[in-house]
Amino acid sequence: MNLTAIIVLVVVVVVVLVLAKMSIRVVRQFEQGVLFRLGRVVGVRLPGLRFIIPVIDKLHLVSLRIVTMPIQSQGIITQDNVSVDISAVAYYRVIDAVKSVVAIENVASAINQIAQTTLRKVVGRHSLDQTLSETQRINSDIREILDALTLEWGVEVTLVELKDIQLPDGMKRAMAKQAEAEREKRAKIIAAEGEAIAATALGQASDTMMVHPLALQLRNLQSLVEIAVDNNSTVVFPAPLMSTIGELSAFLSRETHAAEAASAQAAEASSPQVAPVKAA
Repeated sequence: MNLTAIIVLVVVVVVVLVLAKMSIRVVRQFEQGVLFRLGRVVGVRLPGLRFIIPVIDKLHLVSLRIVTMPIQSQGIITQDNVSVDISAVAYYRVIDAVKSVVAIENVASAINQIAQTTLRKVVGRHSLDQTLSETQRINSDIREILDALTLEWGVEVTLVELKDIQLPDGMKRAMAKQAEAEREKRAKIIAAEGEAIAATALGQASDTMMVHPLALQLRNLQSLVEIAVDNNSTVVFPAPLMSTIGELSAFLSRETHAAEAASAQAAEASSPQVAPVKAA
């Protein structure tokens, strides 16, 4: 075999290997292949080992996995004319491989741009308080608008979430003052409710003491015990307590004199009687 034949054989082998490499494609589990033949779509190739015609066919691989796309922060003016910076994140996936290739050139860039404009439009229809308190509703509205547009591209937006809301410094201070005033209002309301309950309880206690005067005296004695616990040099007694103490002292004094008189009478009764002696 001469040198020319060897060279031709080598060239043929190389060409065969190159054509074999170009004709064998592997579609992974999370992908679908869109097959173009002479520029026209002829079908979709599922995961596995696939063969194409070199030069004539072109297999475009499309990932079906969920893609996380951050939406950069942008200044938005709310309905009540407050400027806020809001960033978000969107999750989408391809549901129609052919449309995602044929209907639009760059799916990721298109969704990013439409998500920014939709975020600005939806937030602009809400006030600041609604933006802060109704984030779930805003997320749902943005996702519905994006879905209506991206389904034509073979893409489904599965989730949109507001990630960060930056407020101006002046607005932060105003909201802090508002929150402090709200807390003070609640504290005053709670204190007033407590005073009302205490007044009702005192009224019921006074009614009970009117029916049972002894209860008032016992309460006075309890107050005296509580005052005695403190190391005070001067103790001021309530006037009703002083009269009670005076009445107790008088009662004890009378009882003492009565007991002494009874003892004296008993002693005289128990002593022997001596008869007087008459003079002769």
